[in-house]
Amino acid sequence: MENAKEKFLEIYNNNITREGSKELLEFLQKSDFFVAPASTQFHNAYEGGLCEHSINVYNRFLNAVKNEFGENYLEKVSNETIAICGLLHDICKVETFKVDTRNKKVDGNWVQVPYYTVDDSLPYGHGEKSVYIISGFMRLSREEAMIINWHMGGFDARVRGGAYGLSDAYYKYPLAPLFHTCDMLATYLDEVRYSNN
Repeated sequence: MENAKEKFLEIYNNNITREGSKELLEFLQKSDFFVAPASTQFHNAYEGGLCEHSINVYNRFLNAVKNEFGENYLEKVSNETIAICGLLHDICKVETFKVDTRNKKVDGNWVQVPYYTVDDSLPYGHGEKSVYIISGFMRLSREEAMIINWHMGGFDARVRGGAYGLSDAYYKYPLAPLFHTCDMLATYLDEVRYSNN
């Protein structure tokens, strides 16, 4: 877990320098970001899983941008944008997961085991909540906001409700579907599905 935090800080400090970035990093360090899971029972559902997931998505996005645009990728997107989107897209999960206990049969005996549950004090949505939190500290470009806002793709509750914003955003901001793909690849190929059932 310490290695993941060190790697996160290295990427963040080397790439994210705009006004408000230091204050945002202070917020993260005071929060549970570096010890929170990425989910309650699926990908990286363990202490430090959120930080690891953020690094995995950053790495996937950086590689995808380089593969898509070649050695001149910086003409299309900055390293700062890649780092902001990769590292901060799931900041909405800060202070959201709580540890509770439940009964589980182990070797024929019932024992209390810990598990993660959701207790969201700011039920603002998912991607849109990340944009809201980040924007409280530093300004996002419109493209960064769209990438982060729509990173859940078809899993976004708004899309399941019938909203057309996702496809409009993906046509207008082609880095957004590329980023969504990176998030999915990190989740399903790079990470561990864990369940404490």
